[in-house]
Amino acid sequence: MIGQAQWATAVAHWPMALAMAVGSYAAGSTPMGGGTVGFPVLVLLFELPASLGRDFSFAIQAIGMTSASIFILARRQPLAKALLNGAMVGSLVGTPLGIFFIAPYVPELWIKLIFAVVWASFGLLHLFRINEIAGHTGMTEFDERWDFKFGMWLGFIAGATITSSTGVGIDMVLYTALVLVCRADLKIAIPTSVVIMAFNSILGVATKIFSGQGLQPGVYENWLAAAPVVALGAPLGVFIVAKIGRKPTLLVVAALCVGQFIWTLFSEQKILGLTGILISILAVSICLCGFELLRRWGKTLVGETEDSPTNTQSSATANNAICTEQP
Repeated sequence: MIGQAQWATAVAHWPMALAMAVGSYAAGSTPMGGGTVGFPVLVLLFELPASLGRDFSFAIQAIGMTSASIFILARRQPLAKALLNGAMVGSLVGTPLGIFFIAPYVPELWIKLIFAVVWASFGLLHLFRINEIAGHTGMTEFDERWDFKFGMWLGFIAGATITSSTGVGIDMVLYTALVLVCRADLKIAIPTSVVIMAFNSILGVATKIFSGQGLQPGVYENWLAAAPVVALGAPLGVFIVAKIGRKPTLLVVAALCVGQFIWTLFSEQKILGLTGILISILAVSICLCGFELLRRWGKTLVGETEDSPTNTQSSATANNAICTEQP
């Protein structure tokens, strides 16, 4: 901004910087990237194209999530490394394929609805299951090769579909697998989700730039205003949430996820009609059923019943040690 005298451009887009002050905190403290705030602000509030919101999500998270990841790694916070490594490998193939062969053919309205449906279901999951999710300790031990393969498939599918279309999502997919299937502690699951989203954001921006597609007009100007904010705000979110706890923040962000779904249906009601609104609600229900199946699968894998505690203290210590020591 100083070298190219672009202060005026940054100042002109100050509302985006203000919005991402909140978004960057969510990016560092929850499994939802900064695009969770940036996308609906640009698309729903400013009424800009959904494709611009997607590209902005990639660009702003490449700064914020990377900054938060550096802070996480410097603090040596525990990560589910086998699952994370697998997801990186899978998304390294899936995300570029999705950007080239899927995202260009997804209509603007569908991008909005995919974002709205996935985030609403994710928010409802936390509103209903927050006590169970927050009660996990350590992480269930599975075979490391199984973890890697599981992560690889998750990364490939999420990168090729949700992330390539909306600019976010792979972090939430990996996080969901960790808390529902692996019964992972939030102190492990959230930092892992931050790191995978940082990786995919850089990958998404690099793919678009070096392939010649480029970013949508308007992304750079909004990014210029918000980038300095998220560079500090995201690691600050990692630090603050360690002091106040993750549960309150997750509940607030979960409520925002449900709110943006209602907002999307309201703003697009003329195009969707009653049939489209009902289909969107049905899509949220299907996502919730999928989450419940994953939850039950996780309980089966660890030998839990519906009446048993979420995690046993005897296995938690060993599991925590294993997940932090994986190469």
